[in-house]
Amino acid sequence: MLPASGCSLLPGHKAKPKPAASVAAASPTAAAVPSAAAASPAAVPAVAAAPSAPAAPSDALIAPHYDGPHQTVAHIVASVDGEPITAHDVEQFSAAVGRPVNANDIANNEDAKAALKALISQKLLEKEIQQYSSKVDEEQVDNYMDVVRRDRHMSEEQFKAALAQSGMSMDDFRKHAREELEKEVMLRQQVRQRVDISDADIQAYYDAHKADFTVTTEKMKIAQILIGVPQNATPQQINLLQIKADKIRKEAAAGADFGDLARKYSDDSSKNNGGELGWFGPNDIMDAVYNAVKNLKPGDVSQVVRTSHGFHILKLEDHQVPGVKPLDQVRSEIRNELINERANAQLQTWIETDLVKQHDVETFY
Repeated sequence: MLPASGCSLLPGHKAKPKPAASVAAASPTAAAVPSAAAASPAAVPAVAAAPSAPAAPSDALIAPHYDGPHQTVAHIVASVDGEPITAHDVEQFSAAVGRPVNANDIANNEDAKAALKALISQKLLEKEIQQYSSKVDEEQVDNYMDVVRRDRHMSEEQFKAALAQSGMSMDDFRKHAREELEKEVMLRQQVRQRVDISDADIQAYYDAHKADFTVTTEKMKIAQILIGVPQNATPQQINLLQIKADKIRKEAAAGADFGDLARKYSDDSSKNNGGELGWFGPNDIMDAVYNAVKNLKPGDVSQVVRTSHGFHILKLEDHQVPGVKPLDQVRSEIRNELINERANAQLQTWIETDLVKQHDVETFY
């Protein structure tokens, strides 16, 4: 069997390849209205080689924790359903979202007032999320966690280890997953479903942003499973390895998880990343490989390709072709972008006109 190699595709002769609506500062809305994919793994804390701390999600619906220096200001400046908010709380919140304020004299400090409004909005959203716990079942949580793991091309053991490195147990992550799903249900029902995007809106955005959808250089994102062939392999050994490769290719083409197959069978070091190799230009890879993938659609699996390294099963994950991407190819992307823009504004309106009326909110300054 060949030694593991992460560059088995490369030819030797070619180059390698928030607050009440009026508050902009510290507003939760930009992070609080995820796209259609936001309840997907992309929305959760990274659990890669150097994971961030998942206990403090970037989404501003849940206030970040902050232990930095602050002045001792414990007088109460507001309350939500009888729960007090102190000037100290405002300072902690504002520092955690990157816009620190001094809340000693909040009545005469517009920035401190804005931070307080943002904090009140966040607490209202946190309370609202609690009402959606019954709308998320354990199977949904299981699926969410599994998708997160697969998206990061990790085995269960690797995923658990990555979480542990970030100081998070599987139970902690499960709790976080449920919170994310509850949040997404709330935002979808209360905000996103109320946004109407027409075909004309999408066309207008496309026409105005064609530069954003223009590809200048062909690039292909490729994953592979390599069945290595020893240099001194006999014809019988080669035949058996070919049969093995054909069998694996058939499984992949039938819909089996490519990353799992790579981790299980591949003789290439990329197996640790679920077979992911990254992006390549046509001149970065062997001709046999390029010819095998150039006419595939993203998501398709190639026929088995024989090279000096062995038998390759290739998956074209993405393909950037020079030119302006057709509207149909980017329609969903544009729709999500427009929904996000309008949902942000509608979230602020919902907080101010609907949500605040459902709770007892008082300010004391």
